[in-house]
Amino acid sequence: MSELISYHLEDGIATLTLSNGKVNAISPDVIAAFNAALDQATADRAVVIITGQPGILSGGYDLKVMTAGPKEAVALVTQGSTLARRLLAHPYPVIVACPGHAVAKGAFLLLSADYRIGVEGPFSIGLNEVQIGMTMHHAGIELARDRLRRSAFHRSVINGEMFTPESAVDAGFLDKVVTPDELQGAALAAARQLKKINMLAHKNTKLKVRKALLDALDNAIILDQEHLG
Repeated sequence: MSELISYHLEDGIATLTLSNGKVNAISPDVIAAFNAALDQATADRAVVIITGQPGILSGGYDLKVMTAGPKEAVALVTQGSTLARRLLAHPYPVIVACPGHAVAKGAFLLLSADYRIGVEGPFSIGLNEVQIGMTMHHAGIELARDRLRRSAFHRSVINGEMFTPESAVDAGFLDKVVTPDELQGAALAAARQLKKINMLAHKNTKLKVRKALLDALDNAIILDQEHLG
């Protein structure tokens, strides 16, 4: 489908693999490719697996875009927050198979999915915005507030604490950790299990459960456009 997001459909499971340089930076083109892949997965009525390259899911937004100017930065953050909202409301289950590091927007991808599997190893997972001098955006705060444990939420968002894959499970970034060799099989096993549920009930229940979060994200995206601009 794209050099940035490959699309592989097999047995009702669509695997979206992010490949954009050493840190899998999230750029406007990557987000466009994500949206196109999600469009295709919806048409295919497929359970979705999102993954990256060995050792990394994503290191976050493309810094070249973020430092190009306020207009470019606001547009990218808005697109990224809108993608997170779309994933949270996706009509079919979304799994993230995180093959290593997941930092900033990479970690927000984890927080936007229905089930998250990480791998053992010397990997960092978390929100480092305050570490690099960025005030956390409203949409990020609302997403983290909803998906992280309360104690971990404050440590993550305010202190910029980074987590190991194992501690990321307790924090709320991940649901399970396996060895790197087991990741693909574990993700496929989870997808096959989720294929057994009633998809209409899944969609309707997901929208009920996440209504407050989705409403908060809608408001936060508007606030971020005003504030960041």
